[in-house]
Amino acid sequence: MKPWRVIAWMCVAHVTSMAGFSTYATLLPELQHEWGLNNSQAGFISGAFFAGYMAAVPLLTSLTDRVDARRVYLVSSVVAAAALAGMALFANALLSASILQLAAGAGIAGTYMPGLRALTDNVSGTGAQSRAVSFYTAVFGLGTSLSILLSGWIAGAMGFRWAFGLGAIGPLAAGLMVALGLPPKKPPPLHGTRMLDFRPVLASREVRPYIFGYAVHCWELFGSRSWLVAFIVFAQQLQIAGGAAPAAWSAVTVAAAANLIAPAASIGGNELAMRRGRERLIWMAMLASGVLTCALGFAAALPSHALVGLVMLHMCLIMGDSSALTAGLVTRIDERIRGAAMAVHSMLGFGAGFLAPLVFGAVLDLSGGNSSPFAWGLAFVSLGAGAIAMAWAIRRRAARGA
Repeated sequence: MKPWRVIAWMCVAHVTSMAGFSTYATLLPELQHEWGLNNSQAGFISGAFFAGYMAAVPLLTSLTDRVDARRVYLVSSVVAAAALAGMALFANALLSASILQLAAGAGIAGTYMPGLRALTDNVSGTGAQSRAVSFYTAVFGLGTSLSILLSGWIAGAMGFRWAFGLGAIGPLAAGLMVALGLPPKKPPPLHGTRMLDFRPVLASREVRPYIFGYAVHCWELFGSRSWLVAFIVFAQQLQIAGGAAPAAWSAVTVAAAANLIAPAASIGGNELAMRRGRERLIWMAMLASGVLTCALGFAAALPSHALVGLVMLHMCLIMGDSSALTAGLVTRIDERIRGAAMAVHSMLGFGAGFLAPLVFGAVLDLSGGNSSPFAWGLAFVSLGAGAIAMAWAIRRRAARGA
């Protein structure tokens, strides 16, 4: 199969697998009211997804160094679908929703990076692999947008349980696409390495900046995505209370549109990284996104059109270094331990994604609650400060290596 066909096929499968990915985040304001959750509890359920991911990804992604990645993908897609169906049928409070979100995260752990492994195993050449990684990771934003739109539309028309239930179809379809649409691939033989031994990966000074940079990126990205709809709802209510007309776009539509345009920023960022220097692009994008993220929470009182513009720019800047970070790892690590490297990369990234919504919710509660503009400002600072610090660290490393 030609490289562009493999890339297109895997990107479509990736987007399809994410049908229920943003359902909980999209419906968070409704579910908070329905289940009587405070902000910390709502953040805990969001975080449970990433906890499940973090717990499963070391095993499932490392396994692709030993077995065909397609097999890992198919089994994991069934787990993800079952968890979403469980949310539709059984979730009714903090405990049940947290357990099912934990299982959903474990299922996605076996589709996201193993899917990337299946893709890069079928594409050869550093340049082609870098672009394959760029497109695959960039359409994460497209999958998120479609999940937000579908979840909001289905919940509005049929109720939140149908949004989860119909979202379960996506992972099942994606699993079949990958299992039947790609040729079998036997991983190269490993000698002298043990399962879940990540020391060779962490010993590589060349890839460490990409791994730790990705963790900071995910802290900012997933913390923002988990609370963005709720923040926009608050901002729109604040504007109406100040005498403004109702916003033309709903909070769900704004968040979906922001995530929809972000993939272009991710792909463009990787292209610039290939031409202008990877580490330079990464630290500049991180600095810009960190500064804007710190400012966004304090901008709730801005006119509706100005806030929409800031949200769009916010998501584009966050995604500007996403593909550059992952492509840097994939193209620089030894192919024989690529699965282990992806496992560490993704485990730390989604581990940060687990903690960020919790910290955001806790800061929001401790600073005055979700009716306080100042509290929203501090909550967003908790996401952006790390990006600013990491930008400084990567710039300093690049200057020493120059």
